[in-house]
Amino acid sequence: MGRYVVRRLLQMIPVFIGATLLIFLMVNVMGDPIAGLCGDRQCDPATAAQLEKEFGLDKPVWQQYLTYMGNVFTGDFGTAFNGQKVTELMSTAFPVTIRLTIVAILFEIVIGITLGVVTGLRRGKPVDTSVLMLTLVVISIPTFVTGLLLQLLLGVEWGWIKPSVSTDATFSELIVPGLVLASVSLAYVTRLTRTSIAENRRSDYVRTAVAKGLPRRRVITRHLLRNSLIPVVTFIGTDIGALMGGAIVTERIFNIHGVGYQLYQGILRQNTQTVVGFVTVLVLVFLVANLLVDLLYAVLDPRIRYA
Repeated sequence: MGRYVVRRLLQMIPVFIGATLLIFLMVNVMGDPIAGLCGDRQCDPATAAQLEKEFGLDKPVWQQYLTYMGNVFTGDFGTAFNGQKVTELMSTAFPVTIRLTIVAILFEIVIGITLGVVTGLRRGKPVDTSVLMLTLVVISIPTFVTGLLLQLLLGVEWGWIKPSVSTDATFSELIVPGLVLASVSLAYVTRLTRTSIAENRRSDYVRTAVAKGLPRRRVITRHLLRNSLIPVVTFIGTDIGALMGGAIVTERIFNIHGVGYQLYQGILRQNTQTVVGFVTVLVLVFLVANLLVDLLYAVLDPRIRYA
């Protein structure tokens, strides 16, 4: 196990460098940061040259990337164009998005897996058909439509929640935004769990457990569910980074000042330091989540061993 972890950590290094290099090149080539900094009124040549020198934009792109990566390893993600450190923006944005992601993941695990198990054990029955139709509807509706509809009904019409989340962004305020963020993934988890349960239910080890006279609950939890959760864990593990980076729409609807909000502001103002810094951390989140998913395989299935 130790060798496997070390090998995976070494494999993460070129992936991290390649991903950050690609993002850095895309952000720097696609827009003009100085134009975004000056706003609608174009900067005069002297001011533009001074700003380029101040932010290191007068150097070649490859040199800018090497300087950026050198600073990253010291914990310095650069300075935004408003003079604020990117790490300061991260310290306020990431805790909010992490809480929102935790709420969304809990919805996926509790509701998605539960519905998947119920429908997988009752395949072809009315409850299975109803849940499949419901998940298909959820997948078909865009997230911004679901978010605006719930905000209108629950926040404006019925007054059950606040239409916008406060700056504190407590867990209680993030329940509805978390449900909106998790809605599509929850539907996929339900369908994936259902399919996996229905397939493994006909396996030989399940028939053997039933023939041995084991209780139904033990057969489902100890034998059927553990093996069926492997593809589900893979999906949820990769979905963690997607939820954190893809929360732009949800955070905009409910006025949540998290990672998605900062990325939106950075893209809108062509603030390269902010965009590249936040995406760099999200790349690390993806890599760590994938490593944890691989390690969980051995926990779920004793037949899997890492040398």
